[in-house]
Amino acid sequence: MPFDVLSGKSVLVTGGTGSFGQKFVDLALRKSQVKRLVVFSRDEWKQSQMQEQFSDERLRFFLGDVRDGQRLHRAFKGVDLVVHAAALKQVHTLEYNPFEAVLTNVIGAQNVINAAIDQNVPKVVALSTDKAVNPINLYGATKLCAEKLFINGNAYAGVSPTRFAVVRYGNVLGSRGSVVPFFRDRKKTGVLPITDERMTRFWITLEESVELVLHTAKHMQGGEIFVPKIPSMKVTDLAMAIAPECRLETVGKRPGEKLHEVLLTEDEATRTSDVGKYYVVEPEFTWQKENGHPNGRGGQKVPANLRYSSDANNAWLTRKELAEILQKP
Repeated sequence: MPFDVLSGKSVLVTGGTGSFGQKFVDLALRKSQVKRLVVFSRDEWKQSQMQEQFSDERLRFFLGDVRDGQRLHRAFKGVDLVVHAAALKQVHTLEYNPFEAVLTNVIGAQNVINAAIDQNVPKVVALSTDKAVNPINLYGATKLCAEKLFINGNAYAGVSPTRFAVVRYGNVLGSRGSVVPFFRDRKKTGVLPITDERMTRFWITLEESVELVLHTAKHMQGGEIFVPKIPSMKVTDLAMAIAPECRLETVGKRPGEKLHEVLLTEDEATRTSDVGKYYVVEPEFTWQKENGHPNGRGGQKVPANLRYSSDANNAWLTRKELAEILQKP
């Protein structure tokens, strides 16, 4: 991982007590020479737990909510890199609480952008999701809106040095709220509920998601969306990897669920480059090109009809591979 991008820097993670935030903090403290690492979140209990878990003088905790622009303005002072991971993300819950989703995922994103520009934060990397691509649920719609805000936040920055980029990836294997702990909990009943036997998903580990963020922080110039090349899996294979002795019961899709997920569309392919482990979607607006923003950064242009979807992926995780991944701490 390119941990050198953190050396000597002051870094802040919004939503820092979540699954991604805790992994980011763990790896950054152990493997980088980060100068100061700030956890910004609204959960005082989780912060106290992290304080007990991590004993490092470089670590700071800032209690606050991304809905509060003034609090962000104070927290961002002297920060070199902001990683924006704070979000409400439970699909079915947000279908019934749409205003709350908008306040955190959209207005919160705008607050992060404004605070970063006002405090001259050099770089901001925002976390997005495959559900932001052709969204059919409220969560995906709010994350699509957030993507647009961050990408075009580069225009609002004006003469400020602040630059924004986005990382977009699939489900994180074993994170809080994912299907893995749900299946493990239902294992004792002998029956695992499956929404649809045809369902596929992209999967990424927490370490891989941190690596993607660090790569983006190192190579971004502003306005890009970085997408990892990650494997797909069938939900039925995941269920059998967790509990091969259980019976599967099809219960139907929940509101807002897709059969398959998409990380890149054909419309984005025309401005997307393959740079090895990742795809980079370059910004499309003329003001960015006029400012000398590169297209391709040395990578290969992808086919114009590329559609990167979980059901048509070249890489698939087998039940055995899933079982081995799930056994790792």
